[in-house]
Amino acid sequence: MSTQHGDPGHGDSPAAWTAVVVMLLGIAAGTVFFFLHNATMVWVCAGIVAVGALLGWILAKAGFGVNGPKFSPKSHD
Repeated sequence: MSTQHGDPGHGDSPAAWTAVVVMLLGIAAGTVFFFLHNATMVWVCAGIVAVGALLGWILAKAGFGVNGPKFSPKSHD
């Protein structure tokens, strides 16, 4: 087991948070529509999950990722 307690530097950025929130909303809504037997909306929600992943990638390329110029890390004291 490692004793290193430093921040690994991944996942705590606006790009990552936006992607995860959009994908979680898509999965949650897709689950509801699955139980309501609405296949069309399940596929729409699957598309929303894909858009969330694409959105995270676009935001990271726009500089809102962990090492991006528009990202300012917060201290976790």
